[in-house]
This record gives sequence, structure tokens and C-alpha cells, in this order.
Amino acid sequence: MATSETAASGGRASSRWLWRVLLLVLVAAVLAGAFIWNRMRDDARARAAAAAQVGCLCRYVSGRTMDACAADPAVVRKWVSINEDAASRAVIASVPTLAEQVARWSPQAGCMLDPWQD
Repeated sequence: MATSETAASGGRASSRWLWRVLLLVLVAAVLAGAFIWNRMRDDARARAAAAAQVGCLCRYVSGRTMDACAADPAVVRKWVSINEDAASRAVIASVPTLAEQVARWSPQAGCMLDPWQD
């Protein structure tokens, strides 16, 4: 009887050890994911801001069409798309699910970025 009780408690101990290791791996993966997500979001925000600013300058200062600005290598950024809001004279640059930035044209100030939203 002593040997079967020892074997059963040894099995429970290794099972607990396995669950603790799996829990540790899960926590590490969640922390790494959060760190990577924040870096991706910050990078996307900076790329969207640059594309919006350059797109606004291209469209409203240079007077080029939006299609020409969207194809310009200075505006094109990885994963960033730009659109125009002609009514408010703004260029909106976005990275899907990560960031969006707007640059608005005014005769007094030129192309100004809207404040970043957190």
C-alpha cells in the first residue's frame, strides 16, 4: 500500500508542476503580446501621422490629386492608407485596427495634425 500511495502523490506533484509551468508560459505570452501590441500601435501611430502630414502637404500645398498623393513614395507607408475629407480640407491616414491620424489644412497655419488620441 505504501508504494501505491507514494506513486499517486508523485503523480499529483508532477501534474501540479506541469500546470504551474503552463501557467507561467501563458503569463509570459500575455506579457509579450501586450509589449508587442504597444510597440506596434506606437509605430503605426507615427507612420499614420507622417503619412497624414505629407499627404496634406501634397494635396493642399502642392495641389495634386488625392490619387497622385496616395501613390507618391513620400506618402506611401507600410500598411497606411490615406483618404481625403474635402469638406474639412483634411487628409486622414490610418493603419487598420491600430491607428488613425488627421492632418487639416488652414491658410493661416498650413497642415496641422490633430492631437493624438490615446
